[in-house]
Amino acid sequence: MDEFKVTFAEQSRTDLRTIAFRVARLSGAERGERLGNQLIDRALTLRTFPERGRVVPEFADPQIREIIFKSYRIVYRVRAGHVEIIRFWHAARGTPEIDSDEFGSPET
Repeated sequence: MDEFKVTFAEQSRTDLRTIAFRVARLSGAERGERLGNQLIDRALTLRTFPERGRVVPEFADPQIREIIFKSYRIVYRVRAGHVEIIRFWHAARGTPEIDSDEFGSPET
């Protein structure tokens, strides 16, 4: 089975740092680091069968999908042989904010 390449957009990396920092501040550094690693690990599962995530209902674009992990929406884009993680978004925050700049060419 072919695997898709998974990359992380700059905003998703910023999201991870913010999430880990907030959790660390509230619950300790180990918990913050563990959650950040769990989110990365879950995103990397998209290497195989990325279409399993649902289309993000707010956007209704079949290329923009999400999987849910705990209280977080992992928003990503699927292109031929490539998955780009766009955002790690806490579900309580409502609709994920996606900048139009994030829809340029995928990283290589």
